[in-house]
Amino acid sequence: MERRDFAKKILSGSLGVTAIGTGLFVPQKLKGSEQSENEYIEPEKKLPIRAFDVVVAGGGTAGVFAAVAAARTGAKTALIEGKGYTGGIAVEGGTALHSFYNLWKPFEGVKKQQVVKGMPTEFIDILYDMGGCTGHAEKSHRYYYDSVCTAIDTELYKLASMKYLKEAGVHMFLNSYVRGAVVNAQRMEGAIVESRSGRELFKAKSFIDCTGYGDLAAYAGAEYTDPNDYPVVNSFGMGNVNIEKWYDYLMRHDALRDLAHGRRSGNDDCIVRIGPHAAKLPDELRTITNELGVALVTTTVHDNYFMYIKVGTKLPKSGTNRDVVTDAEILIRENQYRFIEAFKRLVPGMEKAFIARTAPSLVVRRGRSIKCDYDLTNEEIINAKHFDDEVFVYGFHDYSPKFQIGKGETYGMPYRALCVSGFDNLYAAGMLITSDKDAHMSTRNTVSCMSQGQATGTAAALCVKHNVGTRDLSFAKLKDQLVKDNVFFH
Repeated sequence: MERRDFAKKILSGSLGVTAIGTGLFVPQKLKGSEQSENEYIEPEKKLPIRAFDVVVAGGGTAGVFAAVAAARTGAKTALIEGKGYTGGIAVEGGTALHSFYNLWKPFEGVKKQQVVKGMPTEFIDILYDMGGCTGHAEKSHRYYYDSVCTAIDTELYKLASMKYLKEAGVHMFLNSYVRGAVVNAQRMEGAIVESRSGRELFKAKSFIDCTGYGDLAAYAGAEYTDPNDYPVVNSFGMGNVNIEKWYDYLMRHDALRDLAHGRRSGNDDCIVRIGPHAAKLPDELRTITNELGVALVTTTVHDNYFMYIKVGTKLPKSGTNRDVVTDAEILIRENQYRFIEAFKRLVPGMEKAFIARTAPSLVVRRGRSIKCDYDLTNEEIINAKHFDDEVFVYGFHDYSPKFQIGKGETYGMPYRALCVSGFDNLYAAGMLITSDKDAHMSTRNTVSCMSQGQATGTAAALCVKHNVGTRDLSFAKLKDQLVKDNVFFH
C-alpha cells in the first residue's frame, strides 16, 4: 500500500483504527443534560497525584532561585514551568539585570558595595564563566540611574539555569501549566497541573507562586488587584549590527545617553550597554521610534549583536485577557518589522541587520498584584527603611533619578511581604508583590526577584522541616540559614 493511501485510510478510519484516549487522557461522552448553546459542563475526573515537600509555580527570575533554595535546604521540590526552558523575564524582558550593587556613583563619598550576594551572585559567576555575562560593568553615562550594568546572554542563561536546577536536585516539569488549586480552609493542599501528559494534582506542604501573573494564588482564592499599569513589550535580538558605528552615530548627533564597557565576545573594555537621548535623535528615527513604542537602550555580550530591543504597547484591558493580548501580540510583531526596516535604512552600519530572536510571547512588568501580609510603600523604599524581619537588602529603583534610595543606601525586604494573606503555606515572589506602582518599580526588578526567590524557597523548606506554617516559622532560623547561604544583610 502506498504511504499516501495508508495515511488517508488511517484518517478515514477504514483500517479499523480509532483515536482513543490513553494514559491520562480519557475521551468525554457528551450527555444531553450537559449540552447548552453557550456552556458545557465538564465531567468530574480522577487525577493522578504527585507528592512533594515544596511546589514552586513558575520557573522565571524568582522561581529558579526559589526552587534551588528549597531543594538545597532539604525539601523534595517540584518546579512547574509553562515554557520549555527556565529564566522568565530575565531572558525575555531585557536589557540588564538590576542591580547587585548600591547606587554609589552619583553621591560623593558613598562607598561602592555589592548588596545582593547569595545564590543570585553564585549563579551569575557560573554564567560569566560560560561566557554568558558581561560581569558587573561600571556605567560611564547615566550612572544616576544605576552604577553598574550586568548584561547576560539569553540562551546561555536558559541553559545555565536549567543545569543549576538539575544539580540542586529540583524535579523540573517544563511545558506544564498551573490550572487550578485545591484548598482546605487556610491551607493549599495541591496545585492542578496540565501538560500534554494530561492533568495531575501536585500535592505539597508548602507552595510558592512565582508565575508573574499570580496564577497559583488567584486559583487558590487569594485577594488580588489587576492594575494593568505598565506597557507590555516583546524584546527582540538584532543581529548583524555594528556597535561601534552606532556609538559614532549617537556621538555625531550629541545623542549618547547610556554607556557601559565590559566583557564582550571574550574581550574586556568593549561597549556592552548603549542607549540614546531619544529627543536628540534625527527627526525620522525619533518619530518612528516614538510611534512604534521602541526603547533603544540595549545590551550585548557578543560582537555585532544587540541582545534586546524593546517594542511595546499599552493594553486597553488586563494582560490576563486573552483576546486583548492576541491583538497586542500581532501589533508588536508588525511594529518590530517596521522598526528594523527603518533602522536598516537610516543608521550606518545597520544595513544588513535582522531580527535574530524574539520572546515567545509579550512580556509584562506586572500581572495580578497579590495581597500579602505587608505591602511596602515607596516612602519606605526611598527612605532606606530596614525591618526586623528582612530577608535581604536592595538598592535599585527603576524611577531614578525621580526616586532614589537614600544616598546610595539600601532598604530591607520584610519576610511578611512575601506571605500571601489568608494562607498558612503559600508565598509569593517576583513581580506579583507590592501594590503601589512607584514602590513596585523597585521590588519587581530582576535582582530583587532573584533574592525574593531565595528567601521564599528557604522559608518554604524550613516550614516543611519544622512542620509549621508561614507565620509560625522562627525568623531566627530563617535568617541563620540565609546568612549561611551568603545572603548579605546591611
